[in-house]
Amino acid sequence: MKLVVIDGQGGRLGKLLVETVKSECPGYEIVAIGTNSTATSAMMKAGAEQGATGENPVIVACRDADVIAGPIGILAADSLLGEVTPAMAVAIGRSGALKLLLPVSHCNNQVVGVKTQSMGDMVKEAAEALKAYAKEKEASR
Repeated sequence: MKLVVIDGQGGRLGKLLVETVKSECPGYEIVAIGTNSTATSAMMKAGAEQGATGENPVIVACRDADVIAGPIGILAADSLLGEVTPAMAVAIGRSGALKLLLPVSHCNNQVVGVKTQSMGDMVKEAAEALKAYAKEKEASR
Protein backbone atom coordinates (compact mmCIF):
# COMPACT_ATOMS: atom_id res chain seq x y z
CA MET A 1 0.00 0.00 0.00
CA LYS A 2 1.17 3.50 -0.82
CA LEU A 3 1.00 6.05 1.99
CA VAL A 4 1.59 9.68 1.02
CA VAL A 5 2.50 11.87 3.97
CA ILE A 6 2.10 15.59 3.24
CA ASP A 7 3.40 18.25 5.61
CA GLY A 8 4.82 21.75 5.57
CA GLN A 9 6.57 24.31 7.72
CA GLY A 10 9.21 22.38 9.73
CA GLY A 11 7.81 18.94 8.95
CA ARG A 12 7.49 17.89 12.60
CA LEU A 13 4.10 16.22 12.19
CA GLY A 14 5.14 14.46 8.99
CA LYS A 15 8.34 13.25 10.65
CA LEU A 16 6.36 11.77 13.55
CA LEU A 17 3.92 10.12 11.16
CA VAL A 18 6.71 8.53 9.11
CA GLU A 19 8.54 7.28 12.22
CA THR A 20 5.38 5.85 13.76
CA VAL A 21 4.15 4.16 10.60
CA LYS A 22 7.61 2.67 9.97
CA SER A 23 7.61 1.10 13.44
CA GLU A 24 3.93 0.19 13.88
CA CYS A 25 2.72 -0.48 10.32
CA PRO A 26 5.62 -2.05 8.42
CA GLY A 27 5.18 -2.83 4.77
CA TYR A 28 3.83 0.51 3.58
CA GLU A 29 5.55 2.37 0.77
CA ILE A 30 5.90 5.81 2.36
CA VAL A 31 6.17 8.80 0.06
CA ALA A 32 6.98 12.09 1.80
CA ILE A 33 5.76 15.23 0.09
CA GLY A 34 6.77 18.50 1.69
CA THR A 35 5.33 21.85 0.85
CA ASN A 36 8.90 23.05 1.42
CA SER A 37 12.33 21.40 1.41
CA THR A 38 12.70 21.51 5.21
CA ALA A 39 9.55 19.42 5.67
CA THR A 40 10.60 16.96 2.97
CA SER A 41 14.05 16.59 4.51
CA ALA A 42 12.62 15.91 7.98
CA MET A 43 10.34 13.17 6.63
CA MET A 44 13.12 11.59 4.56
CA LYS A 45 15.41 11.49 7.62
CA ALA A 46 12.56 9.76 9.48
CA GLY A 47 12.64 6.91 6.95
CA ALA A 48 10.33 7.67 4.02
CA GLU A 49 11.33 5.66 0.94
CA GLN A 50 10.74 8.53 -1.48
CA GLY A 51 10.36 12.25 -1.17
CA ALA A 52 9.68 15.35 -3.20
CA THR A 53 8.80 18.98 -2.62
CA GLY A 54 6.13 21.29 -3.95
CA GLU A 55 2.85 21.54 -5.76
CA ASN A 56 3.37 19.16 -8.67
CA PRO A 57 4.63 16.29 -6.49
CA VAL A 58 1.50 16.62 -4.34
CA ILE A 59 -0.70 16.45 -7.45
CA VAL A 60 1.15 13.44 -8.89
CA ALA A 61 1.42 11.50 -5.62
CA CYS A 62 -2.29 11.86 -4.87
CA ARG A 63 -3.25 10.16 -8.14
CA ASP A 64 -2.36 6.65 -6.99
CA ALA A 65 -2.12 6.95 -3.21
CA ASP A 66 -3.99 4.42 -1.11
CA VAL A 67 -3.79 6.66 1.97
CA ILE A 68 -2.92 10.35 2.39
CA ALA A 69 -1.94 11.56 5.86
CA GLY A 70 -1.16 15.01 7.18
CA PRO A 71 -2.52 18.00 9.06
CA ILE A 72 -6.11 18.94 8.26
CA GLY A 73 -4.85 22.15 6.67
CA ILE A 74 -3.70 20.24 3.57
CA LEU A 75 -7.33 20.36 2.44
CA ALA A 76 -7.54 24.15 2.64
CA ALA A 77 -5.98 26.45 0.06
CA ASP A 78 -3.58 28.99 1.54
CA SER A 79 -3.23 27.15 4.84
CA LEU A 80 0.07 26.29 6.54
CA LEU A 81 0.95 29.97 6.24
CA GLY A 82 0.21 29.93 2.52
CA GLU A 83 2.21 26.80 1.69
CA VAL A 84 -0.85 24.85 0.48
CA THR A 85 -1.84 26.06 -2.96
CA PRO A 86 -5.37 25.76 -4.34
CA ALA A 87 -4.16 23.07 -6.77
CA MET A 88 -2.72 21.02 -3.89
CA ALA A 89 -5.95 21.20 -1.89
CA VAL A 90 -8.00 20.16 -4.92
CA ALA A 91 -5.69 17.22 -5.76
CA ILE A 92 -5.84 15.95 -2.17
CA GLY A 93 -9.59 16.42 -1.93
CA ARG A 94 -10.27 14.70 -5.26
CA SER A 95 -8.03 11.74 -4.55
CA GLY A 96 -9.79 8.46 -3.98
CA ALA A 97 -7.35 7.69 -1.17
CA LEU A 98 -8.37 7.40 2.45
CA LYS A 99 -7.42 10.68 4.12
CA LEU A 100 -6.07 10.54 7.66
CA LEU A 101 -6.24 14.18 8.73
CA LEU A 102 -4.82 15.29 12.04
CA PRO A 103 -6.72 18.22 13.56
CA VAL A 104 -3.81 20.54 14.18
CA SER A 105 -5.52 23.76 15.26
CA HIS A 106 -3.28 26.48 13.95
CA CYS A 107 -3.59 28.35 10.66
CA ASN A 108 -7.24 29.13 11.42
CA ASN A 109 -8.49 25.55 10.99
CA GLN A 110 -10.31 24.19 13.99
CA VAL A 111 -12.44 21.07 14.13
CA VAL A 112 -15.20 21.48 16.70
CA GLY A 113 -16.07 18.44 18.79
CA VAL A 114 -12.60 16.91 18.58
CA LYS A 115 -10.75 16.43 21.83
CA THR A 116 -7.45 18.22 22.25
CA GLN A 117 -4.52 15.81 22.08
CA SER A 118 -0.78 16.02 21.90
CA MET A 119 0.76 15.60 18.47
CA GLY A 120 2.20 12.25 19.58
CA ASP A 121 -1.22 10.95 20.64
CA MET A 122 -2.77 12.09 17.35
CA VAL A 123 -0.05 10.28 15.40
CA LYS A 124 -0.59 7.08 17.40
CA GLU A 125 -4.31 7.29 16.68
CA ALA A 126 -3.56 7.78 12.98
CA ALA A 127 -1.35 4.67 13.01
CA GLU A 128 -4.16 2.66 14.59
CA ALA A 129 -6.57 3.90 11.92
CA LEU A 130 -4.05 2.92 9.26
CA LYS A 131 -3.76 -0.60 10.70
CA ALA A 132 -7.56 -0.97 10.76
CA TYR A 133 -7.80 0.24 7.16
CA ALA A 134 -5.13 -2.22 6.01
CA LYS A 135 -6.97 -5.09 7.73
CA GLU A 136 -10.24 -4.03 6.13
CA LYS A 137 -8.65 -3.84 2.67
CA GLU A 138 -7.01 -7.25 3.12
CA ALA A 139 -10.28 -8.84 4.23
CA SER A 140 -12.10 -7.50 1.16
CA ARG A 141 -9.67 -9.16 -1.25
